[in-house]
Amino acid sequence: MRSASDWFDKYGESHKNGINKAIHWVAIPLITWTTLGLFQSIPHPFGDQLWLNWATLVVLGAVFFYSRLSPTIAAGMAVLASSMLALNAALIEAGVPLLWLSIGVFFVAWVFQFVGHKIEGKKPSFFEDLQFLLIGPAWLLQFVYAQVGIPIEPARALESA
Repeated sequence: MRSASDWFDKYGESHKNGINKAIHWVAIPLITWTTLGLFQSIPHPFGDQLWLNWATLVVLGAVFFYSRLSPTIAAGMAVLASSMLALNAALIEAGVPLLWLSIGVFFVAWVFQFVGHKIEGKKPSFFEDLQFLLIGPAWLLQFVYAQVGIPIEPARALESA
């Protein structure tokens, strides 16, 4: 199994150009947010609770994936995803058509992603492995963590001599 650092290094190979990186800092959070909005818009059998829907199940699966890479990345992604779910719930409560908003922003963000990769001269990583769709948001988070001194890898136990 790849470590978080292995995934981030591999992802970073096609994200070296400054313009492409800048696009990713905007587009990846928008894609993540709108993907959750799309899942929140799917009718579900869970009743009227705004917090229990298909997006919540997607987040639980994603956090499980992240927990296998790094507990700190999993925790951060859980907080970020929960914030996005709460924003979407507030938009729904305010009468905003979340489905159409999500479709529009999702489409525009992906156009920018592909423009960034055209500038980079490399294909998006998910063409190699779909798991990179989950790595992208965590890749950004690890830069934030580095700025504030939060480790992404669990501390390794010292081997006895």
